[in-house]
Amino acid sequence: MFRNNKKSVFRILIILIKLFFRKYPSALFVLKWLFITLIIGVLIGSASAFFLQTLEWATQFRENHLWLIAFLPLGGFLVGLLYHYFGKDVESGNNLLIETIHNPQKTIPLKMAPFVYLGTMITHFFGGSAGREGTALQMAGAIADQFSKPFKLSADDRKILIISAIAAGFGSVFGTPLAGAIFGLEVFLVGRLKYNALFPAISAAVIADLVTKLWNTHHTHYQIDYIPEISFLNILYAVITGIFFGICAATFIKTIHKTGSLFKTKISYPPLRPFIGGIIVASFVWLIGTTKYIGLGIPTIIDSFEQQLPAYDFTLKMIFTIITLAAGFKGGEVTPLFFIGATLGNALGYFIPLPIALLAGMGFVAVFAGATNTPIACSIMAIELFGNECGVYVAIACVVSYLFSGSNSIYKSQIIGEPKNNRFLKDIGKKLSEL
Repeated sequence: MFRNNKKSVFRILIILIKLFFRKYPSALFVLKWLFITLIIGVLIGSASAFFLQTLEWATQFRENHLWLIAFLPLGGFLVGLLYHYFGKDVESGNNLLIETIHNPQKTIPLKMAPFVYLGTMITHFFGGSAGREGTALQMAGAIADQFSKPFKLSADDRKILIISAIAAGFGSVFGTPLAGAIFGLEVFLVGRLKYNALFPAISAAVIADLVTKLWNTHHTHYQIDYIPEISFLNILYAVITGIFFGICAATFIKTIHKTGSLFKTKISYPPLRPFIGGIIVASFVWLIGTTKYIGLGIPTIIDSFEQQLPAYDFTLKMIFTIITLAAGFKGGEVTPLFFIGATLGNALGYFIPLPIALLAGMGFVAVFAGATNTPIACSIMAIELFGNECGVYVAIACVVSYLFSGSNSIYKSQIIGEPKNNRFLKDIGKKLSEL
């Protein structure tokens, strides 16, 4: 009797659950992606924590043993050998992630994660100028895509999975989960957002960021002490700075692509490209007598918020980064873009009467916005990093920079979803590499 009653209650419960999901199909979607993003968020957050902590160790060790910079060419040669003989299928890096979102085919090879990790660690250990975003995104994408077959995800679900992975990688490596979520939605299709991936992206980014922090991983904090009152004149100043940041972003993009093509044209054997690039970078460090422009450059970024710096800092960082990455070293462009933007903003303080810290903060995100075509994510990132008081100023700078950077991006596989100007409607659906 009791057993029959128990079965009846169970059947009724099943029926009620089915009726609930029929009436609220979004509930099933939320539960499904909460489960998936919990798994990938924990793994990606842990990977980011390990990467950030070991990267900090590598940076400190190099700064305490500067003779290591002399071996940068050898490190570059090793990275070149690794990718030339074993990693050609993952060499395109972030562009492979974007292409997978647009046209999911083969599973992203898991080896992308250890390859880009090793390549980035070698780059930083011996003194190349690179970032960390590219590494975090590639590790995240490679880890997450391994679950597409076990979970039997459809092509559209797999797109959402990669977007969520990008969001998790970005959010956890910079400690900005909301910006990470929007970045994942914004980065692959210029001018459009994929709203059905909104919940998974936010969930993955928040979980990954939480896990990274649970591993006692610390992020750099920046502070803007004073935000002036919003006025017509200050808005004009923000627009002017945005123009400078957009032109800077476009210059960086065009130069790094042309320099990369030059290395490929002049040096036929790929492993020799980072070897030669390493000689150039190491020689520059020796000539100028400072390590200020190699590695992540976090100390200089912090200084740009606190004091007036030499106006040429952003130019030198741009040169070091372009040579490093164009030659074939691994690592991201984003943290160097933060450096370039913050120091350019600081330099603009010589003639634009806004607080130096605010100008540095605006440049920090606006050059990045112009270089990646992600103005919304960058505006949110500034609010997460600097506080909501700067919101109007950074949003104006990011949007104007986005407009003035033109049809350029550090990610060639981005597709035009909506052009920045109606004159270019014919470009809708084209990759930036095709323009």
